[in-house]
Amino acid sequence: MDTAEFVEFAKASIDFVANYLETLRDRNVLPNVQPGYLSKLLPEEAPQKSEKWQEVLKDVERYIIPGMTHWNSPHFHAYFPTANSYPGIVAEMMSSAFSCIGFSWTSSPVCTELEVLMCNWLCKLLDLPDKFLFTNDGTGGGIIQGSASECTLVCILAAKDYTMRRIKTLNPEMDENTIKSKLVAYTSIQSNCSVEKAASLGSVQIRLLPVDDKHSLLGATLRKAVEEDLAKGLIPCCVIATLGTTGTCGFDKLDEIGPVCEEYDIWLHIDAAYAGAAFLCPEYRYLMSGIEYADSFNVNAHKWLLVNFDASVMWVKDTKRLTDAFSIERIYLPHSNAELPDYRNWQIHLGRRFRSLKLWFVFRIYGQEGLQNHIRQQIKLAKLFEEYVLSDARFEVVTKAFMALVCFRVKGDDSLTKKLFDRLQARKRIYVVASTYQDKYVIRFVICSRLCREDDVAFAWNEISSQATELLQEEHYKTSVENIAKVTDDNVKVSNIANEHNIAPAFLSSEYLHETFAKELSSRHI
Repeated sequence: MDTAEFVEFAKASIDFVANYLETLRDRNVLPNVQPGYLSKLLPEEAPQKSEKWQEVLKDVERYIIPGMTHWNSPHFHAYFPTANSYPGIVAEMMSSAFSCIGFSWTSSPVCTELEVLMCNWLCKLLDLPDKFLFTNDGTGGGIIQGSASECTLVCILAAKDYTMRRIKTLNPEMDENTIKSKLVAYTSIQSNCSVEKAASLGSVQIRLLPVDDKHSLLGATLRKAVEEDLAKGLIPCCVIATLGTTGTCGFDKLDEIGPVCEEYDIWLHIDAAYAGAAFLCPEYRYLMSGIEYADSFNVNAHKWLLVNFDASVMWVKDTKRLTDAFSIERIYLPHSNAELPDYRNWQIHLGRRFRSLKLWFVFRIYGQEGLQNHIRQQIKLAKLFEEYVLSDARFEVVTKAFMALVCFRVKGDDSLTKKLFDRLQARKRIYVVASTYQDKYVIRFVICSRLCREDDVAFAWNEISSQATELLQEEHYKTSVENIAKVTDDNVKVSNIANEHNIAPAFLSSEYLHETFAKELSSRHI
């Protein structure tokens, strides 16, 4: 492909992308395909000869789009947001074109220097402690990792190395492997599953601690666990606290947990992947009370800050702990600038993408006010959805709308909420996921897409309430028929009567047909 063809292809692709995003509202958010669908449509081998780009682009609509879950759809209300914006898309395109692999300052100076600046910009936007800023006379700094999972793994590994060195200094006679075998990490039962996975990959024991009735990990709970382990000869190593848990957006008590970590010299990492972005708005900063105790802090710019995936920003108060854990020197990788980081020594892998370009584009084009407006608007839409739920006596809000998340359920047995959830999934018009709260099965509804408007929330509620109506009618009539059948010795089956009257099962929820059905039962003295 030459330059002229590239320009033609790229322009057509931009039109395709713009049209895709503009028409997302008209597509079902979930695909209607079965596992293995694509292998039946595409050849088993790559083509021998080149094909025209026009055919490739045509096949994106023909084969790729049908198998896609539309994460940016205004009808996507599952998990948490995955950000998308036009400035981010353009920056991603340029980053791909530049193709720099910024593992050191020399490998691409701007890749390192812009990342330092963007991490500092975001640190100040969120009003995080100054200890996380990269300065000439400080010890802290930020780095853009791929995901919160990666940040947690990096911090557990760094905490493991730091604790091993600390204990070795205090007890020179102890073997390093013995020390490592005794290390323990702590988190709440509400933390993201990636925390458990990171501890497993890092070969560190992890304790999942209980939470209070607000799904918060308390300082007293942590202290009890730490003292129990110390009595067993174990070595507390790391605590992963969460600000905005996945299930219910719960917040751990940092101002209680922090002093315990400080007392026992335990690394405190804070996972604020989703909710941390809300600290852009001063009215939510009270939620990070106690952050001054943190050794590291993470927020995903690719969740709520309109920066396309992947861009997970992590700050540490002492970058030396990272370089001590991850630095491996080679003659072909000289440290090229003592005043700026070689980010390869702050992470697991060597290569890294030019992610900071996305932050730079988004921060400049939206500005602080634009980002704040985006977050506040999504929180407002979540409140609107909560009002819909509260207005319907058949439902209950299990956790009040917090940030842009509402957890709700159908009143009564869990089976009703499960059946409603299954119906919503089968219809594919909106996408939600389930969770549990105090042993109750709940449905999570999150405002995710930047495209979401009030009419989209109304659309979602109409889908939920109408399916609930059909479900509850069917359950009511099923119960009525069962109750009638219980008080008779007649062996006439409900299905036989339905067949005699040619009543399709799908219509049994109709009040008219139910009355007709009941009269027939009555006439047979059932």
